[in-house]
Amino acid sequence: MMEPLHFLTGLCCPTCGTLNASWLDPSACLVECGECGQTSHALIDLGGGEAQ
Repeated sequence: MMEPLHFLTGLCCPTCGTLNASWLDPSACLVECGECGQTSHALIDLGGGEAQ
């Protein structure tokens, strides 16, 4: 089963500068800009704990 994509509000693409166009694909651990297509790897904490 494929997990839903999560749109990332408040994030600005470092390549094209577009605000609020990026989404997270947690199953692939990728963030992609919907405007220019730039992708990057994402580090996802599945533990759910707070950083200390």
